[in-house]
Amino acid sequence: MNAQELINIVPSLTPYKWYGKVTRVVGLTIESKGPQASIGDLCYIVVGKSQTKVKAEVVGFRDENVLLMPLNGTTDISPGSLVEATGKPLEIKVGAGLIGNVIDGCGELMSKAPLPKGLTSFPTDNAPPNPLSRPRIHEKMSLGVRAIDSLFTVGKGQRIGIFAGSGVGKSTLLSMLAKNSAADVNVIALIGERGREVKDFIERDLGEEGLRKSVLVVATSDQPALMRIKGAMTATAVAEYFRNQGLHVNLMMDSVTRFAMAQREIGLAIGEPPTSKGYTPSVFAMLPKLLERSGTDVKGSITAFYTVLVDGDDMNEPIADAVRGILDGHLVLDRKLANKGQFPAINVLRSVSRVMADIVDDVHKTSADQVRSYLSIYNDNEDLINIGAYKRGASKDIDEAILMYPKVINFLKQSTTEVTTIDQSVERLINEFAKGGRT
Repeated sequence: MNAQELINIVPSLTPYKWYGKVTRVVGLTIESKGPQASIGDLCYIVVGKSQTKVKAEVVGFRDENVLLMPLNGTTDISPGSLVEATGKPLEIKVGAGLIGNVIDGCGELMSKAPLPKGLTSFPTDNAPPNPLSRPRIHEKMSLGVRAIDSLFTVGKGQRIGIFAGSGVGKSTLLSMLAKNSAADVNVIALIGERGREVKDFIERDLGEEGLRKSVLVVATSDQPALMRIKGAMTATAVAEYFRNQGLHVNLMMDSVTRFAMAQREIGLAIGEPPTSKGYTPSVFAMLPKLLERSGTDVKGSITAFYTVLVDGDDMNEPIADAVRGILDGHLVLDRKLANKGQFPAINVLRSVSRVMADIVDDVHKTSADQVRSYLSIYNDNEDLINIGAYKRGASKDIDEAILMYPKVINFLKQSTTEVTTIDQSVERLINEFAKGGRT
């Protein structure tokens, strides 16, 4: 830090430090008398004989007491523990040196090694870009997944939801996007994951190739709710930093549902009333604040993929419904397709990209519509076809759908090791389906 930077910092410094004392701990919530602090401020609670400092965040107030939520658990916190205010929210260190590393929700390396040198301080909670300053999406993003590139073409800066129940292939699809996409850097957030699955995802799904251009942010299910919230915020902040450098970033978050559950835990702990299926009002206020931070900016873009767990494959549960209304499209992974061995198990008829029509030409769009038409006609008559009740020649459209169905399924299937570009995918789509499948 040079002399001018030090001079610029001086006006923001204060000769005072504000302190308070813990009065009680109830569940996840710590109450303290003081210090003077604002919502979102980071505080340190001094615990034990070793005077260890536990990070906590101000989440509310009750009467004249400050409500704190710890980032590292409540162990060793006792009545009278000193609470020290920092006067600012959590900041992380970000830079190119983070690429290829795995960090936690507070921006520290999971390996416990010191952070690389040359990183810059960056706040985790930022406002979304001004809507009027957001450039329109006009450039296609090659993702390397044929079904998405051809039928749900994604633009740079688009935000897509991946909706699925458990065990339908969300993690595998994310790993394909990380390895095959044309983004400059990937930021992958694993929020509320089982601890065992983290290393599985890194070594089995992502591999060295994917990790080489990725930053992983991990907040496992055993960590406090606030740490899971910070994991999502930190991942988004890392993506924002790289976007500010003029890069095209892929942000992948698994999952938004666990982020919402963590916020519900916090809301209930501080006394919010449960509303829709037990979710508190703050959950539905936090979702747009998080999701709107990605997208285009005058400097770069964040193309974001957010997975949403749908209980019992119910697409109308509160979180799925709220997220679908905010994002620019959604991909629905179907358990029936996965059971048939079709991967990625994308249900073409229930999925949509809201910007595709603006970034593809008419031939591409017509070919994609033709594939949907084949699938729709076949699915509507599948029971009749399977039991032999349909007689060939009764309908020209059904006959053509039956003929083309195997070709459509073969087109949609893709192994995790198959690499394809958007140009190759679109060329194959047009060659096979542009003229009604007769080439």
